[in-house]
Amino acid sequence: MKTLWTSAIGLLLVTGILLGLTLPFGKVATAAGVAPIVWAFVISAGAGSVLFAALLAGGGRIVPTAGKLRYFAVTAAVSYAIPNLLMFSAIPHLGAGYTGIMFTLSPVVTLMLSLVLGVRRPNALGMAGIVVGFAGAVLVAVTRGEAGRPAELFWVGIGLLLPVSLALGNIYRTWDWPEGAGTFELAAGSHLAAAVLLIAGILFSGSAGSLALLPSLPLLVAAQVASASLMFVFFFQLQKVGGPVYLSQIGYVGAAVGLMSGTLLLGERYGVLTWAGALVIAAGVAMTTRAQAGR
Repeated sequence: MKTLWTSAIGLLLVTGILLGLTLPFGKVATAAGVAPIVWAFVISAGAGSVLFAALLAGGGRIVPTAGKLRYFAVTAAVSYAIPNLLMFSAIPHLGAGYTGIMFTLSPVVTLMLSLVLGVRRPNALGMAGIVVGFAGAVLVAVTRGEAGRPAELFWVGIGLLLPVSLALGNIYRTWDWPEGAGTFELAAGSHLAAAVLLIAGILFSGSAGSLALLPSLPLLVAAQVASASLMFVFFFQLQKVGGPVYLSQIGYVGAAVGLMSGTLLLGERYGVLTWAGALVIAAGVAMTTRAQAGR
């Protein structure tokens, strides 16, 4: 009998919901004046510290082999630091819901990159899903964010880089997973490495002043750290159980949470074409998922 820890669909739903909470949290934080790179640091430093403490409490430790250090560094940059910086930079211009839609492209881009890199060759249905998903992305992109508040094309482009970075991370983590490494060890090590990268970026970019705003947002910081810590435990387990293409579908669940929270709680409004594009992307994701399941 499968438990949540061994169920791919259960892990997918929990991870996607926790991911989706990052979108409204990030919008509230940046609206309060917190720099995007600082909020990205909050996630990695907070989650990394909590996960490392949990690892030690369970009698585990991080064994720094050459392979693990490489894994920590690459995963930190491609999967956490860069995507979070892109996401929190784009949200004030595109809206939490619109930025969340970009997550739904991750399965399509992951499958596309799998084809290019020779990790997996999709069948005809998978190829069709890539084409449909791309068409939906084009439709979403031309709407340029919230209704009545079109964003500059530059920020739409930034948003579209998000699924590319996530897809690269999805493939890399499976390809270079260190032999014998545990979920907590990899999650903690990768996030602590991301925190180091981000604090260096904060100092270099002159954003350190925005760190002083964090004590004025204690509940928001606590909620973000708690949700991120839980998410990444399930995230790495889902990577092991489901693989990179299945894992990438957390973007679909996260986008749904982002759209609902943005519309119902943050007062965001999106045009008919944006919703239509999201549905077209969903059709593409369904096709790629079906193709994956049939292999």
